[in-house]
Amino acid sequence: MAETSAGAGGLDRRDLIKGAAFAAGLGLAPGAASSAPAPPREAALSTDPTVRTTAGLVRGYREGGVTMFKGVPYGAPTGGANRFRPPQPPTPWQGVRSALHFGPIAPQDKGMGRFHDEEAFIFRWNDAVADEDCLRLNVWTPAHGTAKRRPVLVWLHGGGFAAGSGHDIPAFDGENLARSGDAVVVTLNHRLNLLGFLDLSAWGPDFAETGNLGMLDIVAALRWVQGNIAAFGGDPDRVTIFGQSGGGAKVSALMAMPAARGLYHRAMILSGSFAGFSTPERSARLAALLLAELGVGAGDFARLQSLPYADLRAAADRVAARINPPFDGFVDVRRIPQILDYAPVIDGRTILADPAGPALPATDPAVPLIIGSTLNEFVSGINQPDCDAMDETALLARVERFLPGRADAVIRAFRAATPGAKPFDLWSCIATAPIRQAVIDQAARRLAAGAARTHVFWFTWQTPILDGRPRAFHCLDIPFWFDNAARCASMTGGGAEALDLAARMSRTLISFAATGRPDGAGLPEWQPVGRGSFPSLRIEREPHMIGEIDAAERASLR
Repeated sequence: MAETSAGAGGLDRRDLIKGAAFAAGLGLAPGAASSAPAPPREAALSTDPTVRTTAGLVRGYREGGVTMFKGVPYGAPTGGANRFRPPQPPTPWQGVRSALHFGPIAPQDKGMGRFHDEEAFIFRWNDAVADEDCLRLNVWTPAHGTAKRRPVLVWLHGGGFAAGSGHDIPAFDGENLARSGDAVVVTLNHRLNLLGFLDLSAWGPDFAETGNLGMLDIVAALRWVQGNIAAFGGDPDRVTIFGQSGGGAKVSALMAMPAARGLYHRAMILSGSFAGFSTPERSARLAALLLAELGVGAGDFARLQSLPYADLRAAADRVAARINPPFDGFVDVRRIPQILDYAPVIDGRTILADPAGPALPATDPAVPLIIGSTLNEFVSGINQPDCDAMDETALLARVERFLPGRADAVIRAFRAATPGAKPFDLWSCIATAPIRQAVIDQAARRLAAGAARTHVFWFTWQTPILDGRPRAFHCLDIPFWFDNAARCASMTGGGAEALDLAARMSRTLISFAATGRPDGAGLPEWQPVGRGSFPSLRIEREPHMIGEIDAAERASLR
């Protein structure tokens, strides 16, 4: 794929829309440590641990003081007669089921990121077999079968609503967070793209929930956690849902789902506030176009269930190519809601609308929330070795395309805050400002709803890899929250500064999961937002509280 824009981060149209690959690209900085000192290890890896779940016994393995159970079914296979049906319970099994390796991921298009050397190096995707038997989850626990009840963190992966998995990249690995935080970590897979969000409700009441099956899968996983996590040493009354990008959007959707209420108790959204949801009208239009492309008549459910997934996806790609504008490499996140694609449907029943608008999900006022974004998000130097060569003329051209007739005023506003910034840095901050605006808007809607405490952050720490060119890219904060800075040295550089920051951030997340308050752990007092006040935790080498994130700069865009 040819590089068409210094602001695109090397992403093609599918990557931007689906989030299957993100603007990033790294290499270890000279002299950076490649890994942290290994913790004391047990004498040998053990494959003896077993836990009884509601469906039967599972056997995991223990290593480094953490017991892991991988690929555990929380639902039945979703193919054949179960395709486009709500999730069903897993079929109970006899004997002991082996749970030593990650299970199948949802069928998907993985995007083009793997074809870009820098991007593939940074993320190190854990590719796996795809299958409609994908309702699987993974558990990391310091100890199982004890009376102690630890906070539980349930991770929802990114990739928009179209791609990804619970073990997509090493940053998602829960071993370090479970060990250092004395917590239970859960990651999961669920149905994606048209298999998870094809709205067939026009066919009648039996299909009313088809547009939200992927979200109902996640609710089923949370029910599994409620019924089983105590046996793994977790506390079912202290469950935190957290996710990044598309995973953050899934957290937003869960907070608007009556079926999910009471299944979680805190929430965290990382770079996911800007994601677009679907309305009944949009989802019905997309479904009608796909069914016409497939030649499937109204109510012909048996044929739709029997078609190979490859045929379904090929038809969906043809429809998308006809109805959506082509992506020419110019990053404009404001276009995402304009793109017709498979996404949760805010139908007023399964997912409730916010009073602020029918295309926005409601919030859960009872749970505290952490919400934030990174500085550079999708507009980084990944896959762009010449990004810092951008000059003032190119900057003006980019901003003029972004905001016709207002480029000079906008550049002045952003330059006033960072007078020494390079043109590419200014362009990155301008192009990603709508993502930060979405964070503030979501926090404001929480205030209007009288919701529990909402804490805002802005992750501005810059990776040292590739001479710092990737900056604070989309996904960079994930290994810090998971205490995986050493494991993910290709993202963080693996140096002492990164390890220290990861320790502080992960301890803060554990405090939030345990108590509902992100207190202590070496960070300043994290003040919640209030009426007319949006204090934010700026996370860099020395995190500190600031006022509202780049308020004056964002004001110039309106």
